[in-house]
Amino acid sequence: MAACALVPLVSEATWLVQSTLLLAMQSGVGAAARRVPLARPLTVAAQFLVTLVLLTLVFAREYAFAGLIPGPEAFRHFAALLEQGGNDVGRFAIPAPLTDGIRLMLVGGVLVIGLLVDTLAVTFRSAAPAGLPLLALYSVAAGLSDDGIDWLWFLLAAAGYLMLLLAEGRDRLSQWGRVFSGTARGPGADQPGAVAPVRTGRRIGVLAVGIALVAPLGLPSMNGGLLDPTGSGVGSGGGGGGTISAVNPLVSLRDSLNVNEDRQVLSVRSEMADTSDLYLRIVSLDDFDGTTWKPSKRSITTVPDGRFPTPPGLGPDIARTEVGTTVSTADWYGQNWLPMPYPPSEVSIKGDWRYEPVGMTLVGDHGQNTRDLTYEVRSLQVRPTAEQLAGAPEPSPALKREYTELPDSLPGLVSRTAREVTEGADSAYDQAVKLQEYFTLNGGFEYDTEVDVGSGSQAIERFLRDKQGFCVHFSFAMASMARSLGIPARVAVGFAPGTPQADGTISVGLRDAHAWPELYFEGVGWTRFEPTPTRGSTPSYTVPDAADSTLPDPALPSRAAPDAGSAAPSQSESCSPERRRLDGCGSESPQAVTATGGDGPKWYALLMWALAGLAVLALPLSPMLWRLRTRAVRLGGHGRSEAEAAPYVLGVWDELTDTAWDYGILPDESLTPRGTADRIVRLGRLDRSAAESVHRVAGAVEQVLYAPRPRPAVGLADEVCRVIEGLRDTAGRRTRLRAVLAPRSVVRVVWAVSTRWSGVRTRLLALRPTWRRPSRQGS
Repeated sequence: MAACALVPLVSEATWLVQSTLLLAMQSGVGAAARRVPLARPLTVAAQFLVTLVLLTLVFAREYAFAGLIPGPEAFRHFAALLEQGGNDVGRFAIPAPLTDGIRLMLVGGVLVIGLLVDTLAVTFRSAAPAGLPLLALYSVAAGLSDDGIDWLWFLLAAAGYLMLLLAEGRDRLSQWGRVFSGTARGPGADQPGAVAPVRTGRRIGVLAVGIALVAPLGLPSMNGGLLDPTGSGVGSGGGGGGTISAVNPLVSLRDSLNVNEDRQVLSVRSEMADTSDLYLRIVSLDDFDGTTWKPSKRSITTVPDGRFPTPPGLGPDIARTEVGTTVSTADWYGQNWLPMPYPPSEVSIKGDWRYEPVGMTLVGDHGQNTRDLTYEVRSLQVRPTAEQLAGAPEPSPALKREYTELPDSLPGLVSRTAREVTEGADSAYDQAVKLQEYFTLNGGFEYDTEVDVGSGSQAIERFLRDKQGFCVHFSFAMASMARSLGIPARVAVGFAPGTPQADGTISVGLRDAHAWPELYFEGVGWTRFEPTPTRGSTPSYTVPDAADSTLPDPALPSRAAPDAGSAAPSQSESCSPERRRLDGCGSESPQAVTATGGDGPKWYALLMWALAGLAVLALPLSPMLWRLRTRAVRLGGHGRSEAEAAPYVLGVWDELTDTAWDYGILPDESLTPRGTADRIVRLGRLDRSAAESVHRVAGAVEQVLYAPRPRPAVGLADEVCRVIEGLRDTAGRRTRLRAVLAPRSVVRVVWAVSTRWSGVRTRLLALRPTWRRPSRQGS
């Protein structure tokens, strides 16, 4: 039931049926082994071996002996499938196709979690800790899923865990005898009787799950983060007010953009005669903390019914043309921000959208995203001249203060390089052009989508030193350098111009994902620059004389290379640095932020870390868990028949003596039960009530051992609990902690293993054939 949360991650659910069947076989082997009964370690080993055989039969039977027994070839095939699955997870967006590698990860992961749960809950009779691996499975799935019905997967997982706890509770209660329910009889019958504990547990469980489902609706939350890729609402709802949180869109775009194949994201039809400047902007990043750029927390309002306000800073003397653009999004591309040409002047779209006026962006509210949408945008094609930009006056102090802010942690190399590159520039515009040319022409930078520049505040410094990176590195570096020169700057994220199609539309693919800097000039507004070599198009206003310039042709937008045949080598195998400089390789995805050093661990890595963490926690706690389990078994027996009475009394006595051992009173097998009781009372410094309990248990043991017809003993478990409380009260803090966390009686496990091993050796030696030497005959 917890594994159902993985269903939205892949396009087919057949793996879940397969996992259910294999889990049933795995659990059946465990039930059979416990019924034999086998020792607990042997039960777990048998289940593990059967699980391995089942996985071999399903995924690697061609490489196994008799199709069942795995060998080196089978394990190599498993490794290859896991590697393929890891690559597929990085290639495909959610929901991903069910490739063999992903199927092995899903089915194998569910079987591993199933084995852990069965071992903890059934083999070792501890259902509560079994919730930890279930939580790991559900958390990984819920953190990646964005299908809008997360409540259903939570309900299934929570119901499964509650069923597990209730089953254990029923089993424990049954050991005490019959559980009665109904109304009371006799005196006081007018009052309702006690409800059965199991029924009460069910009601509490249902109430807890209901509260867990309903309570989040009334609690504040931040949407759009790692656990909510598409967002479930960013505003305050009705009235159109509220704020949008500073969530990094590069993280939100991770599933959609971090792929190697060039899947079409958008289909665009525009009135622009020259579509080389048709950048589709998603959101602007204006908050720089020294580690990464992200959007500031902004107020949002309802989308204007008619015309949008004039873009900030745009004066009346700047040439502009209004154009219309129709955008259709893919049904798998879901994220909060709406891709639009900048600056928009009017938007026609259906759905629950809100308007952020500072960045002039639209953001989905209450779960609204971009999946399978068609919308129309009227936007301004602003065409400033180089002279207008060079003569731009100083911006307002408030705007300049906000958009030139830099953290103290920014390395000094950034500002020093900016001053060196722009030396001799007469205006902020000249400085901006020199920065752009530094990255695209004379700085010696190379475009490389696979470079790793690290993370943190030193990432930009390393990029400027190594001079290798892709659009995120170039845009982040230029914006930071511009701010160090006093030029207001921010970073825009979206898509570069796509590829024209025969039907007049423009196909925008994943390889067109892009990031670029925007610099502010008073009278012109936010102005696009393009520092990334071989990507996008160079703005015409940054090329004073296009005929003599060595800058790339501004009429050439980014073009995604046509897909090659299946026989062609993959880009990751054939892409050389020279081809990268010539734009012969796949483009980048903006979510590879300079400061984050990659897009974070994959879900299977998180799962492995979670399992490793559980193992680290379980090892030091295993003595305590074993003791709790042993105590529950010994004191849980009811001994209703004569055949059960003797084992029950002796088990209670063993629990009493082992508890005394845990508190430092070593057992003495030479003493009688009465002598042992006197010794425990004396060394444990027990009070009168606890001492009487010890002697009553010892008397019951003497009855079982020596009396022809032992008297029935009742309440022995309560007597032992009273003794345990007495020993705890008289012991010091250190002794109490050791009795709980590192009980001395756990050494019985070692003795039991040694005894079993001795028995196995004896049986093996008895089976060894003996050879009789023939007698030598005298001559």
